[in-house]
Order: sequence, then C-alpha cells, then structure tokens
Amino acid sequence: MHDLDLTGAAIAFDLDGTLVDTAPDLVATLNLILEQEGLPPLPYDDGRRMISHGAKALIVKGFTAAGRPLDALRAETLTDRFVAHYLDRIADESRPFPGAVDALEILKAAGARLSVCTNKRTRLSEALLSALDLTRYFEAIVGPDSAPAPKPDPRHLLTAIERSGGRRSRALLVGDSETDISTAKNAGIPVVAVTFGYTEVPCADLNPDALIDHFGDLTAEVTRLLSR
Repeated sequence: MHDLDLTGAAIAFDLDGTLVDTAPDLVATLNLILEQEGLPPLPYDDGRRMISHGAKALIVKGFTAAGRPLDALRAETLTDRFVAHYLDRIADESRPFPGAVDALEILKAAGARLSVCTNKRTRLSEALLSALDLTRYFEAIVGPDSAPAPKPDPRHLLTAIERSGGRRSRALLVGDSETDISTAKNAGIPVVAVTFGYTEVPCADLNPDALIDHFGDLTAEVTRLLSR
C-alpha cells in the first residue's frame, strides 16, 4: 500500500464502537449511577447496545431499562453526574479496535484528511483520544456540541469534513450504527460500516456502501468507494 494516494480525500470516523471500544468504561459508569440511585446494574451486553446516541440517551435508556423512566430535568442532572464520573475513568479499559491505529497510519500517510464525527461531547472525545494517543491522526474532532445539529443531521458530518480541510465530493464516513449510516445517506456521502460496533439493528440490514469485519479491510474499501 506504499503507493496509495488519497491526497485530498476526507475520511470521517465515528468514535464509540467504530474507532474505540469504549463500552467497558461507559457501561461501568452507567451502572455506577444506577447503583447510586438504588437500582440494579444492567447486563454488559444490554448496556453496550445502548451507546450510539451519546451520554444523555444512554442514561435515559439505562434508567428506562431499569424500570425508572426519567423526566427531562432529572435526565439532565444525571447526565451531568455521569459525565463527571466518566471523565475520571475515560480510558481505564477503553482501547482502539484491532487494526484501527494501523489503518489511521496508512490513510494519513497516503494524504487523507481525517476527522472524528461523533455524538460524544467534544470535550469527552478529545479527552479519550488524548488518553489513547490518537489525537495526532485527526485534523478535526467534532462532537454534537461543535456542530449545527447532532448526527443523523448531515450538517454534523459536513462540518467535520469541512474542518478537516476536505470536500464533500471526495469524502466518506466510517461508522457502526443506524445513526451513522443515516447521516452519510442524508449527506449523500458513502459510508463504510463496521460489524463489531454498538448497534441495535445489524449494519448488514441497513445497506451501507461497504461492510467490514476488521480494519485491515478498510483501505481497500476506501480506495474503491472514492474512485467511483
């Protein structure tokens, strides 16, 4: 792949469930909050499936599953508490998925402009990427609070592409969920879905432009989709 040329290509990545396996720390933090509120912890696999829409949605889904639905004000308060606890343990057990770092190295060396487009708050995303020494790969890190609207609104993705110095006409998104696939389709941009992330609907059922089981397959799909 040493002759790969992706000069000018813009590749945006979802974060949780795509680049980094953050479920261990997110579910542990959710269960800490549930325990503080006198509720039983959620099974890990149940919590893992709830992750793709951000911290507040995770809290709301977690409490609903535990049998205590939250009103808007309580959800806000508990989300703030969740974020404070989560920041303290943001990379205790979270790690990049196998092959992710190698793929970032290859794509960046080939001239691609990389960004993160995530529904995780920007401050949390920056803290996680910094803790894992991944910040250096990205021209832009765009959480929902740094965009006009969160995914699946296409403006979130278009903002990430623009801030990375890329163009919509030669861009794609790599994600793991219905939210990501809808975002890319709404923006008219190709999407590569990973099969190992956090999703309530299997990505294979959502018609992404490409589906990969390992990051070792990403470069070939990026090359194929961007040459169309």
